[in-house]
Amino acid sequence: MRRMYVLSVLCVTAMAAVSCTKSGGSNAGAKKKLTIAVIPKGTSHEFWKSIHAGAIKAAQELSAQGTEVEVIWKGPLREDDREQQIQVVESFTSQGVSGMVLAPLDNRALVRPVEDAKSANVPTVIIDSSLESDAIVSFVATDNHKGGMMAADRLGELLGGKGKVMMLRYAEGSASTEAREAGFLEEIKAKYPSIELISTDQYGGATRDTAKSKSETLLISFGDVVQGIFTPNESTTAGMLLALQDISKAGKVMFVGFDTSQTFIDAMKAKQLHGIVVQNPFNMGYLGVRTMVESLQGKPVQKRIDTGVVMITPDNMDAPDMQAVLHPPLDQYLK
Repeated sequence: MRRMYVLSVLCVTAMAAVSCTKSGGSNAGAKKKLTIAVIPKGTSHEFWKSIHAGAIKAAQELSAQGTEVEVIWKGPLREDDREQQIQVVESFTSQGVSGMVLAPLDNRALVRPVEDAKSANVPTVIIDSSLESDAIVSFVATDNHKGGMMAADRLGELLGGKGKVMMLRYAEGSASTEAREAGFLEEIKAKYPSIELISTDQYGGATRDTAKSKSETLLISFGDVVQGIFTPNESTTAGMLLALQDISKAGKVMFVGFDTSQTFIDAMKAKQLHGIVVQNPFNMGYLGVRTMVESLQGKPVQKRIDTGVVMITPDNMDAPDMQAVLHPPLDQYLK
């Protein structure tokens, strides 16, 4: 009897061990859903909508491949509201999201929140504008300095290498536009010594309306002599275009902008805008999310990923490759 009892206990123990092993193996194989917070600088401009669409595409692809990914999209209403963006980052950190994809409004002000997030095991991929911190997974963005140089070359070509030019800046602390502005000025000075820079120190700000107001002020001072203009982002380009249209100078002054919208496409068709440097924000959002997920999976990722930039003009805007950049599939992903 004693022998039979011992055998019975051993059998039950063995069965329990097999059951536990199977259960443990099942739990280990289960994949946890990854929540990726994507935090833009703002939510109103077409640029950010394209980033949102690209992020959704990446999440859908990854989920279809067996890694469930949820994108949470939230950013400040205005592109100059640093405090609100900081609060968004801090909120996602406290929620314990799997990771963040952030376009920082300020290359210094967002350093502490991002480093605090890393300490809380919430990693961050930076997109669009750089951050002065090493506490990031990767920087996924346009080569903005190159984009500024491309604008300078286009304006230099339009002016035949000589004339009076002004640049309306965007906002202090915005690393992406500061790089564009620096690239533009460096290229003009290096390659076009007969071009005179008559105004380069004014800022248009975060909205079309603030940019229009500053453009009007500049055109009052320089409208009779300016021959070429560069603006480094969507809001400054939109504001300057409106100001030029109001005084019937659109098309008479050579004008190169940055980023795209249907308004800019229409202006190029009307020869009121002579070139736009166009990023690939759809690709930026897509690669930002994929890079974050790959890092969470323990895969190696590049520290710097260039998402591309092109010069679109009235002459090449109808080419298929340019049309693909101008018209990303927003409706397919932002339902």
